[in-house]
Amino acid sequence: MRTSIRKIGNSRGILIPSAFLAACGIGDHVDILMEGKSLLIRPIHAPRAGWFEGYNSEMDVVPLGDLPVDEGDEDWTW
Repeated sequence: MRTSIRKIGNSRGILIPSAFLAACGIGDHVDILMEGKSLLIRPIHAPRAGWFEGYNSEMDVVPLGDLPVDEGDEDWTW
């Protein structure tokens, strides 16, 4: 697909069809990188997105209960 570069204030921009954005999973923010003399536009994904999907707090009654107990009762020294 060919498109025109448009003047936007002191910058330039292009219009990206919504079908392209949806197919690439692009939301409101993107990363723009230069690779040689080309621009690469890619979606930003939150690094921890989805961590708590399916989380069941009832399973965390004693979250540290499976850790082994120290044999000795002396204090730690650093």
